[in-house]
Amino acid sequence: MCAMRVAVLTNEYPPEVYGGAGVHVDFLVRELRRLVDVEVHAFGKPRPDARAYTPPESLANANGAIRALSIDLEMANGIGDVSVVHSHTWYANLGGHLAKLLHDKPHVVTAHSLEPLRPWKAEQLGGGYRISSWAERTAFEGADAVIAVSNGMREDVLTAYPALDAGRIHVVHNGVDTELYSPTTDDAALHQVGIDTDRPYILYVGRITRQKGITHLLAAAERIDKNIQLVLCASAPDTPEIAAEVTERIERLRAAGHTVLHQTEMLPREDVISLLSHAAVFACPSVYEPLGIVNLEAMACRAPVVASAVGGIPEVVQDGVTGLLVPYTPDDLPAFEAGLADALAEVVGNPLRGSELGRAGRQRAVDLFSWEAIAEQTLTVYMSLG
Repeated sequence: MCAMRVAVLTNEYPPEVYGGAGVHVDFLVRELRRLVDVEVHAFGKPRPDARAYTPPESLANANGAIRALSIDLEMANGIGDVSVVHSHTWYANLGGHLAKLLHDKPHVVTAHSLEPLRPWKAEQLGGGYRISSWAERTAFEGADAVIAVSNGMREDVLTAYPALDAGRIHVVHNGVDTELYSPTTDDAALHQVGIDTDRPYILYVGRITRQKGITHLLAAAERIDKNIQLVLCASAPDTPEIAAEVTERIERLRAAGHTVLHQTEMLPREDVISLLSHAAVFACPSVYEPLGIVNLEAMACRAPVVASAVGGIPEVVQDGVTGLLVPYTPDDLPAFEAGLADALAEVVGNPLRGSELGRAGRQRAVDLFSWEAIAEQTLTVYMSLG
């Protein structure tokens, strides 16, 4: 084991994981602990393998960004004798920056997403979006190294923060545990969700947020054969407004005779693996996606993927090989939604082709996206800082 101690700062950490950044931290920490000593500082409830923080009672009704910054202050103060500090997402980025200043230790930021490219966050945070944007900019521009999870993200970082030295940006892709995420014949979860196993289904797994494009998928579903089921594992709405919009669209589809099954609570991982393994196609309609771990999870379970061609997704999903990519046209959303519908129908309507795409996706996930390799690449970044 390398004689190094790393402090990882994160909002999400098991069992409180709701997005791709949390999945990344979960598996990265697991693999890093085989190589170096790691202390984890996380938002939320106490855990046996991490130091946990919650905002003070005096901020119980404060804006979410203010509550996050209060935790950042405590994180910076709570870090022990470490060699490097590594923060994930804007929630913890300022904690990493303050730790760098307070303890004179190098700070590494992983760019999972960028606030300037997520203007819809203003719906969720109000004025706090300006605070989250400031926190992210301050941390990125002051970081000793920035890890981008895709080449597309690297370009986005340079566009959003032109003051950042390009030489400080390193590309280390997200990964997937292909032993954990592997095809299963167990279909108990399908029956629990209410899926008719005699009919094909399209699967969506993700948060209810503008970023993930769920409203575009629901619009596309209006064009799809009513024999095809739509299964949504969709939770954690950003705002009451988008929750209401999604509910209204689902009810409209059902009223028109479509089968839409909506799981509003997060399913256990083994159930998600089962749903992925039996899906006719996995849909990722994101309008912004630095990489998209969920696509890797789908591919590892041998599900063909239909995804929007944005961000780092084309670095994961090979168009025509492991799935189909749909151009995202923000100035012509009906064209994007029609493209989604056509691609989904093409894969579901040709099961043999879908099987070919799924097998190729599984092989690609195994060959290129192991967490062991990603941890080693991350350690290389740490060691480059002296």
